[in-house]
Amino acid sequence: MPDADRRDMQEKGFLNHMADKEQRPERSNHAGEVPQAEKKLHEAVCVLLVELCERFTFFGIVCNMILFCTFKLGYHGYQAAMVNMCFVGTSTLTPVLVGWLAEYLVGRIKLVCICMFLHFLGTALLPVVSFPFEDVYMDRRHVLLTLPKREQKILFYFALLTASLGIGGIRAIVCPLSAYSLEDCGPKELLSFFNWFHWLVNLNSAVVFVSISYIQQSMARNLGFLIPFVSGLMAMITIHMVRGEMIYKPKTDSSLLTTFGVIFSALKTCCVRYRYLGTAVASWLDHAKENHGGHYTETQVEGTKSLTRLFPFFTFQILYRTCIMQIPSGYYLQTMNSNLHFSGFFLPVAAMNVISIMPLLILVPVLECINSWLFSSKDTGHSPTIYIVAGHFSAALSMMVAGFSEIHRKHFPQVQQTLSEEVLLVSSMPCFHLAPQYILLGVAEALVTPSCSLLSFQLVPGRMRGISMHFLALFNGAGCFMGALFVQTVHAGTQGNWFPHLLHEGKLERFFFFLASLMMVNTLGFWAIAHRYNNLLEDCTNEFRGSFPGEKLLKHEKAIKHYNAVLESSPILSPVEKT
Repeated sequence: MPDADRRDMQEKGFLNHMADKEQRPERSNHAGEVPQAEKKLHEAVCVLLVELCERFTFFGIVCNMILFCTFKLGYHGYQAAMVNMCFVGTSTLTPVLVGWLAEYLVGRIKLVCICMFLHFLGTALLPVVSFPFEDVYMDRRHVLLTLPKREQKILFYFALLTASLGIGGIRAIVCPLSAYSLEDCGPKELLSFFNWFHWLVNLNSAVVFVSISYIQQSMARNLGFLIPFVSGLMAMITIHMVRGEMIYKPKTDSSLLTTFGVIFSALKTCCVRYRYLGTAVASWLDHAKENHGGHYTETQVEGTKSLTRLFPFFTFQILYRTCIMQIPSGYYLQTMNSNLHFSGFFLPVAAMNVISIMPLLILVPVLECINSWLFSSKDTGHSPTIYIVAGHFSAALSMMVAGFSEIHRKHFPQVQQTLSEEVLLVSSMPCFHLAPQYILLGVAEALVTPSCSLLSFQLVPGRMRGISMHFLALFNGAGCFMGALFVQTVHAGTQGNWFPHLLHEGKLERFFFFLASLMMVNTLGFWAIAHRYNNLLEDCTNEFRGSFPGEKLLKHEKAIKHYNAVLESSPILSPVEKT
């Protein structure tokens, strides 16, 4: 009886001890979760505000660049289109450059302060360039203050360069894609993330194109660039509020320098050995490995090999991005030279860009439903290359429709139209007749951009994902500059006939037909190699799914070891074991 009572008391003591041990961590964890959750919410809100401000400044500059260049700086239409495409291309490339500088030369905190200053300087100089220096009255006398065109253009380009560097710093340091913790996401979650990410970006751009373009064009043309200045100021204030908490530092497993170093080392060694030794290896990049006379490890070379498999895929996106760049260039000029009056209301030119955004805002929820059904009905889901091929075809079709729309536009009689206090001779065709070409490019963006991001992110090892997204940005920027090169080459080669200053005196439709034919060849070329990426994606998906049983087994083994350690170290179980 006493032994039974003693055992009962020991069991009760053990149970009370374990209950107290479990309750104490729960209370401490619960108490710590509240400020941690508030901190994460605070950081998320701040990052969202900064990203919205950055997009606001970027689209605020882009949406009326052509109007400012043609009416204020006296540029021809093709020159203004080239400036706009070069600015977009520079803003696409600067995050790659700034990200590299932050990692290896300057430091993230110091560089983000420099980029904020450059962003502030650029957005502050743009209103100075656009400010009307004429018609100033002092002491009842009319004083003519004019800024020479040469100095005005130099100041304008300097402002664009500093603003693009600031935009690159915000995108690369404050709002990088790696801050969204996508390492453990599967194909379905990744595609859903990229769909909604681009949906939010385009929702913001739609609001910006409607509001800023109308203010700049119809209400206060010369004060319009003050809006990017105010938006940049808001971004800097937001970053100042949470300096250390919203600066995300990604992993530094690989870098652009390492990737380029592997490629150049392999090429150099390959050429030397082919000339003198003739050593055969499985891949030409293997020459960069240490065991083949190179200077890089097995892991670095294998990661670079997985990235180089995506180079053909990246190359086919260059011409597609050139077609997308027709929205702020060729399509913009078409809209400027069309009738902008609608039911007694004067539409801003950039408001037509909203038509290209609406298909994406509508299609993303539809595509999400389709993706959910496909991933649930099949083990391997589906390949995003189908979407990319369809999007490329939609872009080619948009260029074709734009050519026929240009022919149709010139059949209408010309009328006078006041645009930014300038009287122009434009076609009387309503601008909404151009809507189909905008819609087709919007459909292309909804299909191509999220799928390209998914493939670039998933088809490389985890340590190479940031580099892969950087290369995608590099090729997208190359597409912007190629668009500007096409415009310059076509204008010079045809003596201004294919990209004229006055659209009714030239053949702009031939330029669109030329792009449509190139884009169709590009679509067929990508369709021919798409099966390679289908196989790679299937292998990556199977590898991702096959990792779960191992992870579960590892967690189970850890739990067993922890439980055994608790049993061995428990002071209450020792008397029971002795009895």
